[in-house]
Amino acid sequence: MAVSKKAIENANRLRYIRALERFSKSILSYLSNSDTMDKEKFNKKIVHALKLLNRVEEVQLYKGELQDLKQLVKKMIGYKDSDEDIDNIKEELLYSANQLQKSKNAKCYKKDKHSHSKFEEWE
Repeated sequence: MAVSKKAIENANRLRYIRALERFSKSILSYLSNSDTMDKEKFNKKIVHALKLLNRVEEVQLYKGELQDLKQLVKKMIGYKDSDEDIDNIKEELLYSANQLQKSKNAKCYKKDKHSHSKFEEWE
């Protein structure tokens, strides 16, 4: 039984999304949990994570959250050889990751208890 072209595209897309998430999680974990922040170690971590990301072919992403994740990864790669201080890099990347997480969570949690429209028929 042959595999369809659409199934292959979906598999490649999921593989790319997981690689982006793995890349960002590893860098953010390093920035959050490292006791001694060093620009050289940060660059080494980026290079190592980039090797794994480059093994997966890049796929066009259309969903807003995934595009934001891709932009965050590009921002992390851009800081690799920059002259910026490691503390500023850490602050900027953690803030961007937090904003991405907030936008994801905003779509998941909706508070119905404050909307009065569902109780109008009771009055």
